[in-house]
Amino acid sequence: MHPTPPRHAINLLDKSALIEQQWSPRVVAEMNDYQFKVVRIAGEFIWHAHPETDEAFLVLAGTLRIDLREGPVFVQPGELYVVPRGVEHRTAAEGEAHLMMIEPRGILNTGHEGGERTATNDVWV
Repeated sequence: MHPTPPRHAINLLDKSALIEQQWSPRVVAEMNDYQFKVVRIAGEFIWHAHPETDEAFLVLAGTLRIDLREGPVFVQPGELYVVPRGVEHRTAAEGEAHLMMIEPRGILNTGHEGGERTATNDVWV
C-alpha cells in the first residue's frame, strides 16, 4: 500500500509567519530521517557545533550571517549554505530573517552547548 501524497504544497514564508517567537524552529515537513524546519531570527545566537551532522540553511527573507571562526558568511534570500559537521558557528541577522533549516530529526538547535536558547524539538507549524 502506498501512502497518500499531500494535496497541497507547503508555503515556507506563510509557515514562518505563523511562528510567534524568534529562535523557535518549527517542523514543516519530514523526508526519511530529515526534518525541514522554518525559523525567524534576529540578533545573534550562541556559538555551537553539531559533531554528528551537517546543517543546511536556506534563506527565505532577510539576510543571514553565519559566523565561522575564519570569518562571516552572508546568505541572501534564495541562497543555501551548509555548515559541515563539527564546525563551530553562530547564526545572526541584523533585523529579522526567515530561514529553512534541514537537519536530521532530533538535532538540537544549540548542538551540545545546551542552555536557555535550546528549543523544543518536533514542534510542527
